[in-house]
Amino acid sequence: MGVVSDPPAIVAEDVRKAERTDRIVGTIQRQGALAVLVVVALIALASFPNFRSLDNAATILIAAAPPMLIALGMTFVIITGGIDLSVGSLYVLGGVLAAWASQYGILAAFALPLAVCGAIGVVNGLLIAYTRMAPFIVTLAALLGARGLMRAISSEGSNTYLVEDDALRKLGTGSFLDIGYPVWLAAVLVVVGMLVLARTRFGSSVYAVGGSEDAASLMGVPVRRTKVWVYVLSGLLAGLAGAINAAKLGSGVTVLGTGMELDAIAAVVIGGTLLTGGAGTIAGTVAGVLLLGVIQNIINQVGNLNSNWQQVISGAFLALVVVAQTYLVRLRRVT
Repeated sequence: MGVVSDPPAIVAEDVRKAERTDRIVGTIQRQGALAVLVVVALIALASFPNFRSLDNAATILIAAAPPMLIALGMTFVIITGGIDLSVGSLYVLGGVLAAWASQYGILAAFALPLAVCGAIGVVNGLLIAYTRMAPFIVTLAALLGARGLMRAISSEGSNTYLVEDDALRKLGTGSFLDIGYPVWLAAVLVVVGMLVLARTRFGSSVYAVGGSEDAASLMGVPVRRTKVWVYVLSGLLAGLAGAINAAKLGSGVTVLGTGMELDAIAAVVIGGTLLTGGAGTIAGTVAGVLLLGVIQNIINQVGNLNSNWQQVISGAFLALVVVAQTYLVRLRRVT
């Protein structure tokens, strides 16, 4: 007896259902953080009068600018299936170097942290790409090394260098259309990052490496070079974030950056980027950073809660998102 197959109409309907489910799941992964951000913001608008002011919105955006730059670089790294634990130390190192170099002008104040942090990113990338060492171990070593270098430069943190260049201070504290210059800079780089990830060969290579290194290599993707560049990019953006923060504060504060790498990872993952690599968007990362910033602002509005509650809430969000992502990935595979 022959095998009875399903009628073509039933098969076509099953295919359409599977495609519909795949689209819905994909949309949830990409836009889930934005939806939560909108809901949380609406609740805050209804609950806290001070949250509704334009000054408060500007405060949220200013505070989010440096983390946005760090999370932008982290997005590229995580999409390749890697991780960068060094960004918090590079952030504080970049701030100290920028403040010290500001005595020689604004160009030096940006060139030095970018050069040093970019060089550390090069070392991270080369070790990960060419020796196949675990990114966790390599960037953990860079975290300790960069923090040690910062302490050596600042005499164990006892020296706080002031920003001496007027142009650099104005960049950190000035505004255009009532929006701070750091926010405009972060916005421009976010747009550039979106275009690079979505419209360039390098962006395609980043996704391919995260999806499957072996398959990417067979397709002619420069796997090693792509890995090196994402860590260089992460280091450069962390150093730039540190320089911008030094300009905003007027000094190279040495006690910042602790745990910032975890905040960046949380924002990226909450934004829908898979820790396993191969999927993610810059827009999702932006939503993730802003969501954490809004949560911190709400905690400040409440008044009787301290900033430690942000870590509790961020951890809870991260755990829920990872569980949801695991379920959604399994659902897409089933369909």
